[in-house]
Amino acid sequence: MKDYLVLASCICFLVFLVPGRFRKYFAIGGWAGIVGYLFLELPYYFSINNFMYPTIALLSVPFLAITVQHLLRDDPRVMQLSTIAAVAFLIYAPFGFIPALGDWLIAAVADQTSAALAASGHPVNFSAWNTMERNGFRTEIILACTGIQSIAIMLGVAWGVPSTARQKLAGFLLVFPTIYILNIARNVFVITAYSEQWFPYLPAIAGNGEFGYESFFWAHNVMAELGALIFLVALAYALFLILPELGTLADSLYRLYRSEVERVLRPKAPQSGLQP
Repeated sequence: MKDYLVLASCICFLVFLVPGRFRKYFAIGGWAGIVGYLFLELPYYFSINNFMYPTIALLSVPFLAITVQHLLRDDPRVMQLSTIAAVAFLIYAPFGFIPALGDWLIAAVADQTSAALAASGHPVNFSAWNTMERNGFRTEIILACTGIQSIAIMLGVAWGVPSTARQKLAGFLLVFPTIYILNIARNVFVITAYSEQWFPYLPAIAGNGEFGYESFFWAHNVMAELGALIFLVALAYALFLILPELGTLADSLYRLYRSEVERVLRPKAPQSGLQP
C-alpha cells in the first residue's frame, strides 16, 4: 500500500509538470500522497523510536490544508513549490522504482562506507551484499542510507525555480557531491557508534528490546538526524546565494504559511449582542 501511494504521488507530480488546466489537481494528489505515506509509516517510525518523522507527519496536516486551498486558487507561489516537489520526484523516481538502479546505488554506498570504515580503523565484514557486521552488530544499508532523498529534494529546490544553465550546474555541483560525501561520513559515524557501543544510555527511551540498540538510536535517530537538518538548512542558504529567486520564493512562502496559521490561531474579537 505504501509503495503504491508513493508511486501514485510521483505520477501525480510528474503529470503536474505537463501544462494544462487541470494540473493543479494533480499537484493536490501528489501532496496528499506524501502526507498519506507519512501516516502509513508511523508504526515503523514508532518501532524504531523515531519521533522526528511523526512530528513532521502531524505538521503535514495543516500544511496540506493550506497548500490545497492555495493550489485551488492557482497561487503562483504554491504552484512553484509544487514544481520543486515534482522535480525532486523526477530525480528520485529512477532509483526508487527501478530495483536494479536502486540496488546499484545501495551497493555502491555500502562499498564506499566499508572502505571509509576500514580507513578509519573500524573494518567490517559483509554478511550480505548490503549488510555489514562488526563486533556482532549488523547494519543494513537501504535506499534511505544512500542520501538520494536529500539529493533529490535539494536538486528539486535548485532546479525547480527559473534559472540559467550556469546556475543549475552550480546548484548541482554544490548539492550532489556535498550531500553524497557527508552521507558516507554519516554512515561511518552511525555504524561505528553502534558497533562500538558509544551511547548505551537511557534504554527506557532509546531501547527497543534489541541488545545494544540504544547506541544506534542516539547516533542515527538523534545526532545524525539533527546534524542532517542543520546541514540542509546551511545548504539551502548557500543555494539562496546562487539563486536569489529561490530566496525570494522561500520568503514569500514563509509569509504565506505563517499568515494562514496566524489567521487560524488568532482569537476572534468578542461580539456584543447590544446594538448601538
